[in-house]
Amino acid sequence: MAKKVQEPHYIFESSWEVCNKVGGIYTVLSTRAKTLQDKLTDKVFFIGPDFWEGKKNPLFKESKTLLAKWRKSAQQYDGVTFRIGRWQIPGEPIAILVDFKPFFEQRNEIFGWAWEHFQVNSLNAYGDYDESLMFSWAAGKVVESYYKFFGLTQEDNVIFQAHEWQTCLAALYVKANVPEVATIFTTHATTIGRSIAGNNKPLYDYLTAYNGDQMASELNVEAKHSVEKQAAWNVDCFTTVSEITGKECDALLDKPADEILMNGFENDFVPSPAAKFNEARKVARESLLKVANTLMGTQLGDDTIIISTGGRYEYQNKGINVYIDALNRLRWDDRLDKNMLAFVMVPAWMKEAREDLKAALKSKKQQEGPVGDPRITHVLHEQDSDKVLGQMNWLDMHNRPEDKVKVIFVPCYLDGNDGIFNKHYYDLLIGNDLTIFPSYYEPWGYTPTESVAFHVPCITTDLAGFGLWANSLKGGDSEIEDGVKTVHRSDYNFDEVSDTIRDTILKFSQMDKKQVSAARKNAEKVAEKALWKHFIQYYYEAYDKALAKRNERLCQ
Repeated sequence: MAKKVQEPHYIFESSWEVCNKVGGIYTVLSTRAKTLQDKLTDKVFFIGPDFWEGKKNPLFKESKTLLAKWRKSAQQYDGVTFRIGRWQIPGEPIAILVDFKPFFEQRNEIFGWAWEHFQVNSLNAYGDYDESLMFSWAAGKVVESYYKFFGLTQEDNVIFQAHEWQTCLAALYVKANVPEVATIFTTHATTIGRSIAGNNKPLYDYLTAYNGDQMASELNVEAKHSVEKQAAWNVDCFTTVSEITGKECDALLDKPADEILMNGFENDFVPSPAAKFNEARKVARESLLKVANTLMGTQLGDDTIIISTGGRYEYQNKGINVYIDALNRLRWDDRLDKNMLAFVMVPAWMKEAREDLKAALKSKKQQEGPVGDPRITHVLHEQDSDKVLGQMNWLDMHNRPEDKVKVIFVPCYLDGNDGIFNKHYYDLLIGNDLTIFPSYYEPWGYTPTESVAFHVPCITTDLAGFGLWANSLKGGDSEIEDGVKTVHRSDYNFDEVSDTIRDTILKFSQMDKKQVSAARKNAEKVAEKALWKHFIQYYYEAYDKALAKRNERLCQ
């Protein structure tokens, strides 16, 4: 007899990135929301922090009438204040933005509760720990308030899912105070794993030898590690986003993941039909080439191969260092017979758009020679200590006229208002021929996912969850002809990775139109396999496990 699968009737999800566009978790939640909302209309609630006091949040549309009676009751009887509205994303799910600041007055009592009930050690906390846990505590109270106000019961199959260490305390609070709610904790990257990689320590060769608690002390992240570890052990279903991060959880949290929730996406942001797509690609290329030619005083044409990397400015973890190194190796390669224009689209500590470049872009005069430094589009704070420019200086990469490979640093958020391109990242991504994301530490990897969604073949590594998944589709090493080239990367093979990237770019540059078209088509096929309509099944498996565990504990 087939096992009966339990499905939720209510889902609460909490993340620091709800209505707060910071990183990849925002993409996970915002693209998946419509899939859940379509099935559980207005029974899906996203809980985020409210720090837009006195300012308009363009991602949130407040409603004074939506669930108004509950909101007033929660403030009056449960001591938690929040705004309710719609998250301005596809599906427009209900979003609850919590004012967590009042809980700072109870900080010591809250930390004492966490220690008494779950042995969460907050003694050595610093930085954003206090702020995150106050938000997390408030989020837990929101779930408790809703559950009790509407008289829900075990039969209502309520799920609470916490994302990253910032919301772990909410999961622990819910378990203790509303045990009928099934809890899920999803770590998108462990605190210790990210810290080890970020501190230039070898992560993978020694993974099973590391002691997570000891490393947390050594790297001064004991408090974050503690709440994360206790959540992993105490929720009804502990999850992560890829097999590689699953191994990390097992080794550093001493707890294997109960379910792998791979990160899907929706492709509704990709222009369609073909005519609209082709026009968007044409406009993107024109914009990229115009800025590059103006900045460098060149006349690169549409036959130029345009490549880029993007994401957060994690110089080593995202492989920005190996990307630049590979480009340097390529510029000295006699086999390269085409012009190559490479962008580093990574937000840095940006001060402002360059006024000289803005003026040159507006000018109708023919540009004679480069505009200032021909390698960067914006002014940085402490520009002399920037790692990207520092590496380019070390390698003597200055975009000279004779260089076949030219590299331009775009150190800003491409939100449509950067002052130079004034386009969103996606509106430029579509104009690329090839993208490169040679990550060292990348639990999943949305940047390559987004790339193939726009039919742009990409290079990634097998230390990224997406790269491993691409290999699984192929049943072996995925190559650039497949739409995704997955490079083998380890703790110590930097030179090998750099050479492989150089050779792959060179190979791509020598492909004819038919071969490039086939690679682009295959990239599109890979993207289709990563849609939420395929990956949502893993969430429902996690919901089932969490509800089953909840039932089991309530019977004890």
